[in-house]
Amino acid sequence: MYDRLKGFRDFYPEKMAARRQVVDTLEDAAARYGFREISTPALERTQMYVDKSGEEIVEELYAFEDKGGRGVSLTPELTPTVARMVVAKQQELSKPIKWYSTRPFWRFEQVQQGRFREFYQTNVDIFGSSAPEADAEVLAFAADALTDLGLTGEDFEFRVSHRDILGGLLETFDADVDTRAAIRAVDKRAKVEETEYLGLLSDAGLSYEQAEEFDDLVATGDLDEIAAFGGDDVEAAVENLRNVLAAAEDFGAREFCEVSLTTARGLDYYTGVVFECFDSTGEISRSVFGGGRYDDLIESFGGQPTPAVGVAPGLAPLSLLCQRAGVWPDEALATDYYVLTVGDTREVASRIARDLRAAGNVVEVDVSDRSFGAQMGYADGINAETVVIVGEQDLANGEVTVKDMGSGEQTTAPVDSFPGDRASPTYDDLV
Repeated sequence: MYDRLKGFRDFYPEKMAARRQVVDTLEDAAARYGFREISTPALERTQMYVDKSGEEIVEELYAFEDKGGRGVSLTPELTPTVARMVVAKQQELSKPIKWYSTRPFWRFEQVQQGRFREFYQTNVDIFGSSAPEADAEVLAFAADALTDLGLTGEDFEFRVSHRDILGGLLETFDADVDTRAAIRAVDKRAKVEETEYLGLLSDAGLSYEQAEEFDDLVATGDLDEIAAFGGDDVEAAVENLRNVLAAAEDFGAREFCEVSLTTARGLDYYTGVVFECFDSTGEISRSVFGGGRYDDLIESFGGQPTPAVGVAPGLAPLSLLCQRAGVWPDEALATDYYVLTVGDTREVASRIARDLRAAGNVVEVDVSDRSFGAQMGYADGINAETVVIVGEQDLANGEVTVKDMGSGEQTTAPVDSFPGDRASPTYDDLV
C-alpha cells in the first residue's frame, strides 16, 4: 500500500466537481474581460528562479538535474514563465497582452491550512500598459470572479497599497535602509509580534525610534498626511494609487477596496500598486490571494521595458473563503440520465443514450451486466435525475419507462419518438 506524499492531494469526483465549477467561474470572468488562455510547461530551468530570487530559493523548489544534465525545477509560480514567454515574442504580440491560465505549481514548504506543496492557481496578467486602468481592470476581474461565486462585499475586501509609497517613505529617514528588507518586514507585520516586527525594520537599517515613526505613519493610511511627509516620489505614488482607485470606482470594484499601506506583498519584483484579498470577517486570518504591478520583470529577463500587472487566486485559500461564506459548490455528482437495460436491449438503449448525449446531457448506461436492482442502486449513487428503463417487455409494447428519481414517480413514452426533439424530456414533460 502506497501513501500519498505530504502536501499533495487527491481529488475524488465529488470534490473535483466543485473545484471544476469554481475554476470555470474564474476563467469565465477572465474571458469576459478579454483575457486569452495560455498553457505553460511544468518544468523550467532552475537558473531562472535563482536569477530572480537568489540562490536561497532553491531550498523551496523541487529542483533536480534531468537526464540531459540540465538543472530544472517544477514551476513554483507562473510570473517568471509568462515573462519569458513575452520576451520570446515581444515584437509579435499586440499590446496590451492579456493572458490567463489555471494550472498546478509546486513548492517544498511547510504544509499548513490553505497551503500545500502542490497547489492550483488561476493567473491573470496584463502586459504593456502602465495606465491606472490596467490595475483597476485586474481588481475588477477579481471582484467579478468572487461575486460570480456568490460572495459579497460582506465576505471579502481588497487591501490596496503601493510599494513606491513605502519605499519613498523609507528614503525620507536619515538612515542607510535596505528598502527590500524593510518592505519584506512590512509584509510580515500582521504575522509576528510587534517587537519582532520593529526589530526587522531595525535590521533593515532604521533605528528603533525611526521604525516606530515609520510604522505609525503607514498604519494611519492617511494619504494626505503621507504625501505631505514624503518627497516628490511619494506624492507621485499617492497620486497613482488614487488614480487606480478612481478607475476601480468606474469599473465597479472600488466598494471592495480599502487603502492599507501595511499590505506590502513579500516578493521583490513588485513595483507599484499591490493588493491582497482578505476575509472581511477575520475568520480566515491569512490573505486569500494577492496581486500587483511588476513593471521591471520583463526587462530583467532580457526584454524591452514592459509594464505589467496581475493577480493569482489560489484554489485552496479561495475554497476556505467560499466554505466560510457558505457558497462553496456542493461536492456531489450530477447525472441527467441513467439508461437502464433489462434483457437484450443494448441496441435501443445505446441509441437513446446517444440521442440524449447529443442534446448535451450527462448520460450513463450499464457497462457491467448488472441486475435491475444493482443498476437502480448505481443510478441513485450517481445522483441521476431521471432513469430511462429499456426493457424487453416495454419494447414489445413499443415503449420505454421514464422514472423521476426525486419523486419516485414513473410513466411511459413511445420508444420511437424518445427523446425526439426535446433536449431534456423529464417526467413532467411526459405525463
